[in-house]
Amino acid sequence: MSANASAIGGAVFKPVVAAKNRHVPVVSNTLSFKDVLAGWKVRWGFGRNNYRVEPGLYASGSPSADSPVLVTANYKLSFDALRKELTGISAWLLVLDTKGVNVWCAAGKGTFGTEELVRRIEAVKLASVVAHRVLVLPQLGAVGVAAHEVVKASGFRVVYGPVRAKDLPAFLAAGMKKDEAMARVEFRLADRMAVAPVELTHAWPFLLAALAFSALLPLLSGGFSMGAFAGNLLLFASPILVGTLLFPALLPVLPFKAFAVKGAVLGLLWNFGAAFALGAGVPETVAFVLIATSVVSFIAMNFTGASTYTNLTGATLEVQIGMPLMAAASIVGAVIAAVRFVPVFFKG
Repeated sequence: MSANASAIGGAVFKPVVAAKNRHVPVVSNTLSFKDVLAGWKVRWGFGRNNYRVEPGLYASGSPSADSPVLVTANYKLSFDALRKELTGISAWLLVLDTKGVNVWCAAGKGTFGTEELVRRIEAVKLASVVAHRVLVLPQLGAVGVAAHEVVKASGFRVVYGPVRAKDLPAFLAAGMKKDEAMARVEFRLADRMAVAPVELTHAWPFLLAALAFSALLPLLSGGFSMGAFAGNLLLFASPILVGTLLFPALLPVLPFKAFAVKGAVLGLLWNFGAAFALGAGVPETVAFVLIATSVVSFIAMNFTGASTYTNLTGATLEVQIGMPLMAAASIVGAVIAAVRFVPVFFKG
C-alpha cells in the first residue's frame, strides 16, 4: 500500500509495522498543517467528493494481536477525527470503502454496512491479525450494520462505541463501556455552524441571481447607480445569508419539525422586516417575500442531511412536499415582479 496513493492533504503515515508477515501502515496521531488546510477547504466544499483514504487496515501506535479494532469510513475527515484522538493508544483501524462518505451518511446509504464490513474483514485477513473477535464501530454507523449478520458471516462480534471519537480513550479505558454522555447524540451550535460554510458555497446560484437582480432593478427603475445596486444587493443577498448562517444558529428554537417549514418561518419574518424597513410597496413586498422565503426554505431543507433531527424517510417526504410549494411560490412572485416592473421598463 502506497502512502502517496492514499494520503491526502498531508503526511498521514509513519514507518510500517509487521502484522503476521504483512506490512500495515502506521498512521500519525498528529494532523499536519496540510491536513488542517485540506480539511478547511473541504468544509467549504472544495474537493469534497474526492477527500478519501484507501480502504484497508491501518495501525495506531504499536498494536498487538490483543489490541482493539476500530472501524471507520474512508472519508478523510472521519479518518482524521479518529486517528488524532488515539495518541498513546495502540489499535488497529479497519477502514471501510464508503465511497468517501462519512460514517453517518454512509450508514444511511448502505456503504457503511454489513456487506462492506464483512467483505473488508476478509480482504485484510483480520482473523490472522488479531487474537480476539471484537470490532468497535461508531454508534452513528449502527443504522447500516446488522450485528447478528456480521458475527454469523465473519465470527466477529460488533460493539458500538461512543458517538464522538474524542470519547474513545475513555471508552477503551473503561473496558468498552459507555456512559450516558458518550451515547448521547447532540447537534450543538458549533456542530451546526461547522456545516454552514459548505451550504454557503453551494448557494452560489442564488448569489449570482442576487447580483443580476441587483443590477437589473435600477435599470428598470430609470437608471443604474452604485448606491441602488449596493442597496439591492444587500436586500437580495440577505435571504441567502439568513438561510446558510442564521438558520443553523437558530435551528433548535424555530417552530415546527420540518426544516423547510422552519426555514419558511424564519424567511417570512426576515423578508417582511427587510421589505418594511426599505419602505417597499405592496406588490414589491409580496414578490420579494414569496421568492426570498422560498430561497431560505430551500437552503434550510438542505441541512436535513447534516442534522440529527431528521431521518431518511422524513427528509424524503419533506423534499416531495416542499419542493413543489417552493417552486409555486417563486413562480407567483416572479409573475408579480414581472407585472410590476416589465411595463415600466418598456414604457421608459
